[in-house]
Amino acid sequence: MRQENHSSVSEFLLLGLPIRPEQRGVFFALFLAMYLTTVLGNLLIILLIRLDSRLHTPMYFFLSYLALNDVCLSSVTVPKTLMNLHTNDKSIPYAGCISQTYFLILFGCLDNFLLAVMAYDRYVAICQPLHYNTIMRPELCVSLVAGSFLFCSVHSLLHALLLARLSFCADSTIHHFFCDLTTLLKMSCSDISLNELVLFIEGGMIVMVPLSGILGSYIRIWTMVLREPSVKKFFKVLSTCGSHLLVVALFYGTIAEVYFFSSSSTSNDKNITGSVMYMVVTPLLNPFIYSLRNRDMKRALETFVNRAKFLMSKDSI
Repeated sequence: MRQENHSSVSEFLLLGLPIRPEQRGVFFALFLAMYLTTVLGNLLIILLIRLDSRLHTPMYFFLSYLALNDVCLSSVTVPKTLMNLHTNDKSIPYAGCISQTYFLILFGCLDNFLLAVMAYDRYVAICQPLHYNTIMRPELCVSLVAGSFLFCSVHSLLHALLLARLSFCADSTIHHFFCDLTTLLKMSCSDISLNELVLFIEGGMIVMVPLSGILGSYIRIWTMVLREPSVKKFFKVLSTCGSHLLVVALFYGTIAEVYFFSSSSTSNDKNITGSVMYMVVTPLLNPFIYSLRNRDMKRALETFVNRAKFLMSKDSI
């Protein structure tokens, strides 16, 4: 058991990104551009889905919530990182750190479940097309999103409360650019056995159950395709599921690299780089993946641009 140290900690120090002081300006501009692109790109996806009636389907309903969640996930960490780069003020209040951890777990968990729900939607669309409208009715879609949000809220609240009960040592320096749960547990002077047990069992289930659902859905899809293989069917399934598969690979690949495949010998800089990938880069790439690989989204974007041009030309007359 660890030696108890009940010294109160009013704030933590985020060391931030492993960069030299003279590089702060460059990284500030880079992260600002990435954040603005993430927010605008994902909001554009939501706007297109809302405006184009052809996109009022379960798949795009789930995609709009995934885009909104990506904006929220990126907004939990990037604005604070930008402020630290601009002002070199690395402090974050204790309550702010616990809150950041809560929202990171919440939106990370919700990403996990939304990707699983989207995989189930693709499975029904491809394997049970005649019953698609009956199964994926609007009430079920709303219930799946609301249920995912409620479950993830309870999950993140549990870990935030378990974290809040811990005491921290005099050294309050966090070797990261955000309040990472595993990093905070290592810093604690309290007994963290309960936190680790809950994180291993409950946290592991939160990752593995949706991932198993995704893998199961795609195994069923490809089994059906291989039953009567044809080039046309293969490319149709690939065009339908390709964007989602790419997003799944990015999301789970970077998380696995940071939390499962890294070891004590892995440098902290590599873990930070991996965290940047799934906290910043993945939400940035999602709009491009779905818009560039999706004909419906491209048609909706063209319609939106043409409508905007028409309105602008009408106003100028």
